[in-house]
Amino acid sequence: MPDEKGPDHSRRKERSRQAILAAARSLVTEEAYEKVTIEAIAARAGVGKQTIYRRWPSKSAVVFAALLALSEGADGQSVALPDTGDIEADLKLVMRATAREFTDPSFDRLIRALTTEIANDPALAAEYREKLSGPLEEAKKARLRSAQKAGQLDADADLDLVLEVLYAPLSQRWLHRGGPLTDAYADSLVEVTLRAFRP
Repeated sequence: MPDEKGPDHSRRKERSRQAILAAARSLVTEEAYEKVTIEAIAARAGVGKQTIYRRWPSKSAVVFAALLALSEGADGQSVALPDTGDIEADLKLVMRATAREFTDPSFDRLIRALTTEIANDPALAAEYREKLSGPLEEAKKARLRSAQKAGQLDADADLDLVLEVLYAPLSQRWLHRGGPLTDAYADSLVEVTLRAFRP
């Protein structure tokens, strides 16, 4: 008798997981978030809704998992910022990529839906900090510490404040649809931040 817990079973489970996450991403992109249901995700993924509930307790948890899978990339490696030795060039590269990500319609709808859920679900907010925003913040701070060691950033700079000055205006502009998120805008945020925190 074949072992049901062997490689084929694991591959099947992973295929189902990927199908569910892809279905959640596509449905949130196509529909208003509140209209997306677990039943619709299950139907799009070709699985039973109990398959989803065995892994995730709610729609918001599935949507968060879909976003997390995007952030991990194909190889599952943790994120690291580029470090060419030039903090201004590296931050401009990262901020331009961030601005483009926020202007991607599929990402925009996904993160807006998740932002609403996080505001109303403390458990999801904690999971978001633990699995996504926390590791991203640490990766950013690691790059800023490297810049401090190279004398490109004030050695006494509060790194939390540096990141707030850098990212908060972009987040606010995106959240309130306050203007275009262009490369020039991303570059200007880096320049303003570095002027404030250079040695």
